[in-house]
Amino acid sequence: MGFADVSIAELAADYNLTVEEVFSLCEQLGIAYKSSKTRLPLEDAKAIISHIKEKETDSQTETST
Repeated sequence: MGFADVSIAELAADYNLTVEEVFSLCEQLGIAYKSSKTRLPLEDAKAIISHIKEKETDSQTETST
């Protein structure tokens, strides 16, 4: 499995989330981590980003209706 070369802290910053929110997503998705500096495997980073994007889409849909 390849690495995305992105840490939990970087993901949080890129998507305007707190580190704790990303930790929560990791726990929901069954992704192991040790700290905010944990470098994520590519598949795990993609899963987190997909989940974030899905929530953003859901939020935009709710606001526009």
